[in-house]
Amino acid sequence: MSTQKVWFITGASKGLGLSLAKQLLAQGQKVAATSRNLSELKDAVGVDSSDFLPLSLNLTNEADVQLAVANTITAFGRIDVLVNNAGYGLTGALEELSDAEARANFDINVFGALNLIRQVLPQMRNQQSGHIFNISSIGGFAGGFPGFGIYCATKFAVHGFSESLFHEVAPFGIHVTLVMPGYFRTNFLGAGSLNTPQKEMTEYTNVRESQQAHQNSINANQPGDPEKAAAVFISVSGQAAPPFHLFLGEDAYGLAGQKIALVQQEMEAQRALATATNF
Repeated sequence: MSTQKVWFITGASKGLGLSLAKQLLAQGQKVAATSRNLSELKDAVGVDSSDFLPLSLNLTNEADVQLAVANTITAFGRIDVLVNNAGYGLTGALEELSDAEARANFDINVFGALNLIRQVLPQMRNQQSGHIFNISSIGGFAGGFPGFGIYCATKFAVHGFSESLFHEVAPFGIHVTLVMPGYFRTNFLGAGSLNTPQKEMTEYTNVRESQQAHQNSINANQPGDPEKAAAVFISVSGQAAPPFHLFLGEDAYGLAGQKIALVQQEMEAQRALATATNF
């Protein structure tokens, strides 16, 4: 990259966030990276440089988020790219997950991202430039995954507010890209990133089968390479007109195509009935 940028990446101690942070630093970019565990973050990135600002961050604490953004601007003078990457998975049928379990997933995956956006936007508006990557999931576009209803709901929410945000901030020269990855070989399906129901119901055999498949056969066998995914982020950030929709991975493209075809098929089947509704 010919132009040095300041990146702010959440959830950077592992997975896609870590791959992205390390690649950017290797290319001479400035990176503010966050994690709940500061020492874990420093060890994972493994770089001692004035271009790297490790930050301990509780995404659900607005004052904490405000301080992290302020410290980044103090250190680097600006924020060019925000990557809302932090989040975790949650399995469980809608009936068996408690209100507390569902709300906790929304707190991190949805409201945590919104907290960052609110704090970063004043700086980007003043600059009249910026790029926000909101990491959703193919499960935020096609929700046909038994036992992932709440997680998919959080990612559908990210999709919804990102689409509005795209239009709201365009007049300020700010780009928004919604990233919808498929399966990438990170620790996302491991015990530290995928929560399971506190009270499982034996009736939901299809949910248990899906849960076991994700924890066992799919985990560590995902087709996507996180290093290649990080390279896509960097490439898209350099485009003059970056896309809003960014499906990531061959599997994501396949699932998105199936969902689009199904919607078109159902729309056509009901067109005569469903459009005869005007006065």
